Amino acid sequence: MKTTKAKIIDGKAFSHQLNQSLIPIVKKVIGEIGRPPALAVILVGEDSASQIYVHNKAKRTQEAGMKSVEHRLSSETSEKTLLDLVTALNEDNEIDGILVQLPLPKHINEHSVIQAINPEKDVDGFHIVNAGKLATGRSELVPCTPLGCLLLLRDTLGDLSGLHAVIIGRSNIVGKPLAQLLLAENTTVTIVHSKTKNISEITTQADILIVAVGQSELVKSDWIKPGACIIDVGINRIADLEKGKGKYRLVGDVDFLEVAQKAQFITPVPGGVGPMTISCLLRNTVAAAAKRNGVEIKLK
Repeated sequence: MKTTKAKIIDGKAFSHQLNQSLIPIVKKVIGEIGRPPALAVILVGEDSASQIYVHNKAKRTQEAGMKSVEHRLSSETSEKTLLDLVTALNEDNEIDGILVQLPLPKHINEHSVIQAINPEKDVDGFHIVNAGKLATGRSELVPCTPLGCLLLLRDTLGDLSGLHAVIIGRSNIVGKPLAQLLLAENTTVTIVHSKTKNISEITTQADILIVAVGQSELVKSDWIKPGACIIDVGINRIADLEKGKGKYRLVGDVDFLEVAQKAQFITPVPGGVGPMTISCLLRNTVAAAAKRNGVEIKLK
């Protein structure tokens, strides 16, 4: 087996540090408003992966000293019923953050639901108002996965000014908001996607390569610049032939063992970006609670 030459970026350890750093801030908010910051999570349907995510979010929220409120609805729930619940949570002054777990059942319009959330409580950072603020350099509530990527990059590389970052993927959830965050750090940003010609010629110019496309082990070593920093956002389940029929393992969008021979830094899957997403959700919830109630805080 190949040995890893790149330094592993331990997202799990960093997320734990971030969670711990939030505890005194949460206590300060509680001291000033008389209650813990509260996150309401809505889960529609029985998607197994979503149920695991919701469980983990609730656990981490409570560990940080905040309140977790869960609303579990059946897959047959109408769009109107869901929108009515969002409206009620918008009007509840003791709820600081609202998260609707995606994906939603096909009969419900995700865009309509997300846009119904009060932007001040949009801890996922998906509302068009928050997207607009991010695009114009006035970011407040930023999508959690891109924010997690940025925090890992800052911790690993320090000052990002002047570095060339290439992002593979242009989604509204990762690619586009991450580009805005990196521009604010004075990096040079290039986005490539499925219609880009000669992608590997562009990615080999990257000091920082972020991959978020959902294609298992797409990026090989000949796609990267020697000494680059690789952030793998992808998480894919593939058959584990070594363990036998019906067994699966998780891999990223990067061929980890191969790319780690050439990169200087790399995130693993799992244990890289994933843990940071929940930590940044907690961070956004604290930020929302503080702003809504006029409490001054300083976040990492």
